[in-house]
Amino acid sequence: MSMSRSEAQKLNKERRRKRMRRLLIVNVTLLVLIGVFIGVLLTNNGDQGPPREEAGSGGNSAATTNNGQADTPDAAEDEPDNNPPGEAEPQTGQEEDAGTEVSLPEAGGEAEPDSDSGAKTDVPSGQPAEQPGSSEEEASPPDEDATPAAGEGSADEGETIKLSFVGDILLAGSVEDTMLKNGYAFPYAKSLAFLQGADLTAGNLENPITTRGTPAEDKQYVFKGSPLSLPALKEAGFDVVSLANNHTLDQGTEGLLDTITYLDEAGIPNIGGGSDDKEAFEPIYLEAKGIKVAYIGVSRVLPVGEWKAAENHPGVAEAYDSTRTVKTIKEAKEKADLVIVMIHWGIERADTPEPYQKDLGKVLIDAGADLIIGSHPHVLQGFETYKGKWIAYSLGNYIFNMTKTEKTKDTGVLEAVCTKSGNCKLQFHPMRAAQSQPAPLEGTAAQELLTRLSGFSLNATVDKEGYIKAKE
Repeated sequence: MSMSRSEAQKLNKERRRKRMRRLLIVNVTLLVLIGVFIGVLLTNNGDQGPPREEAGSGGNSAATTNNGQADTPDAAEDEPDNNPPGEAEPQTGQEEDAGTEVSLPEAGGEAEPDSDSGAKTDVPSGQPAEQPGSSEEEASPPDEDATPAAGEGSADEGETIKLSFVGDILLAGSVEDTMLKNGYAFPYAKSLAFLQGADLTAGNLENPITTRGTPAEDKQYVFKGSPLSLPALKEAGFDVVSLANNHTLDQGTEGLLDTITYLDEAGIPNIGGGSDDKEAFEPIYLEAKGIKVAYIGVSRVLPVGEWKAAENHPGVAEAYDSTRTVKTIKEAKEKADLVIVMIHWGIERADTPEPYQKDLGKVLIDAGADLIIGSHPHVLQGFETYKGKWIAYSLGNYIFNMTKTEKTKDTGVLEAVCTKSGNCKLQFHPMRAAQSQPAPLEGTAAQELLTRLSGFSLNATVDKEGYIKAKE
């Protein structure tokens, strides 16, 4: 059957409309399905939320662990000392004092000799203790009456300053031999965190630093240290050293003056020695956190009277007569917030102080001293509190020639956290030296040393964490 042209066009238009309707329906259906699918996905993600890390996992936990490991000093290795046991007594300058040093009597005359001797021997080293601020200390803080950990201060006392102290430092004799073999930084390596962690660190330098000089006569042990050892002393964290002791003039006044010159060049302030008495007694003033600290160095142990500094005469500041020391403390108290007296006194190897030390310590506190740090006995002695102030009678050997006298190897770092008003809280970190290198103790060894120190102390106790507090 034939169609007209108009009828054919009409039929084609109808077919195109039907075809378009079908395409539209298919497209709409697809869009609806896609929309439903997207909606389902969004709904599921909203219910589950973003993925979460397990509690206690992640980078922060790992970082804490790594930091704790990095801050912990390495344990000392069991290595032999410089000479094997049973070897003959060392020659001049190779051993600890053996009793030839004398304490000058108050009014002159013959002096009574001190006593210490012994050959070097092997000694097992200690293990590192946990560093201040460890998780264990945070989990078990001392009670309210106990001394706060070093670095902590009572909120109502304002800003505090952390002061660290060590005992005798010898950079000569067999110690120098050890440094030449292992590096000048070797003696400090395992206790470095305690030295550098303080705002100010101080110790007693027990030998002259010089390349010349005339050895002192009638002394069994005469020392001489190299200027090359001083950069490591500075880098270890020492901010001031005392020269007021019985070895500073081992190389005569020439050696003393060289020592002061080399220390000045190394940027290490020094006290207790000088070209005359004014310079010898002059305090060093250091400041940290807005707190000004005066350090004063004096000695009550001198081989001969000629070692005393006087007008136009080089020497060390002496404390046989306390008048000058008392005057210096009172003047320093007017200029500084805290006054620290570092004093060389006592009897070698004695566990407890002499009566004169107890009396003199109180005189110096009455004059205005906030803290007294003792040296010379080569062994640790206890602590005493007096009128709210502290006396550390002896911090023993820090870095020294090794001897067969076992207790001369016991040492440590004393930390004092002080307010501007002079209220100091003390903590002692026990250590033991092997090859003239102190290393922190832990466990039973640490507890035994702290218990022994507590037994020596007067009107004070040392608890298991090393905090020192007055007896109630």
